[in-house]
Amino acid sequence: MRLLYTLLLYLLIPFVLLRLWWRGRRNPGYRQRAAERFGIYQRPVPEGCIWIHAVSVGESQATQPLMRWMSENLPDVPVVISTTTPTGADRVTQMYGDTVTHIYFPYDLPFAIRRALRAFQPRLIVVMETEIWPNFMHLCKKRGTPVVLANARLSEPSAKGYQRVRALIAPAIRSFAAIAAQNSQDAGRFVTLGADRQQVHTCGSVKFDVRIPASIREHGELLRTSWGTGRHVWVAASTHPGEDELLLDVHRKILAKYPDALLVLTPRHPERFDDVAALVDRQGFSYCRRSENPVCRQQSQVYLGDTMGELTVFFAAADVAFVAGSLMPVGGHNVLEPASLGLPVIVGPHMKNFLGITQLMLDAGALVQVADSSELARVLLELFDSAERRTVIGQAGLDVVERNQGALDCVAQLLQQSLKESS
Repeated sequence: MRLLYTLLLYLLIPFVLLRLWWRGRRNPGYRQRAAERFGIYQRPVPEGCIWIHAVSVGESQATQPLMRWMSENLPDVPVVISTTTPTGADRVTQMYGDTVTHIYFPYDLPFAIRRALRAFQPRLIVVMETEIWPNFMHLCKKRGTPVVLANARLSEPSAKGYQRVRALIAPAIRSFAAIAAQNSQDAGRFVTLGADRQQVHTCGSVKFDVRIPASIREHGELLRTSWGTGRHVWVAASTHPGEDELLLDVHRKILAKYPDALLVLTPRHPERFDDVAALVDRQGFSYCRRSENPVCRQQSQVYLGDTMGELTVFFAAADVAFVAGSLMPVGGHNVLEPASLGLPVIVGPHMKNFLGITQLMLDAGALVQVADSSELARVLLELFDSAERRTVIGQAGLDVVERNQGALDCVAQLLQQSLKESS
């Protein structure tokens, strides 16, 4: 099965290169360092490293607790972080600068993976969340390189999809040295797909162990002062195509009652920044772009967050957070970051990628889930009308985050055990 899969990958190489070129028209990052996707590295690479793979922005953000633990416990071990997307690469650079080496993850082609493994000679590989590549896992196991799947999640739809190719996926899953699942449901799905029960550990989500630096809070306070402390501010975080129009309609309803309200609109992907700016302009809103005018005019109705790595600062400056990717069937995004800042958080109906965390927060009264944009407008107005309700929901979110911290200790134990067994 794996041989047939590999043959198909080789046949798809021309189309993969064409896709890189096509995506590079909107985001040049896809065309840069393309050779790295085939295991070819022009820069010096640290041998004997710990290699962490994080697909894109969300997974990159989730590496922060692990990186904090490694800096405290393995300060002399070099770290390589790979991503698949340029936006993930940008986020890694913003968070860690030159303290880590960033690469693009190689395609699941045997020659590309062998080159990468020879170049880095990793002592340990940590894969964030849900990345299961059959050839990569096969060659890591063959070399005796332990791979830990950390913060692992597997939704029911994804599990059903993998079940169709179980003969291909099961050997890859069994090749992990350990799987640190976010909850018991995720753990059970990995076992159903072929993992050994002794291999799977329910650790929780390391995203609960995130620490918001005081500097972020201070930056948020300064930004809020420039916006105007007396106005109502809400963030629409990580929007996708089709959501921006709905959210601007919601904001128009907010402005009818609160004329000085501010929407901080932050598209998920940088290649959409100009399109969203044009949309805001066509809709007739007064707006500022973060990239062009860091200090927003107080008469602006929309503040377009068209920079990378500043979403946490925007949360720290706001009254309410709406986490997008949830009005459209995308599957939602991480709600814990705004919750850890004490913000009341709202999401739409589509949260399949974060079902466990969403239900946990709903049960605690730490989250409001709406059915559509009309209900979103109603809930926002209710929250703006009541500072007390905002405080109650925000405090419930903080309590949920604090109660569920500790996943990092569980994952760290698995990493130490894997390092010990491989040495």
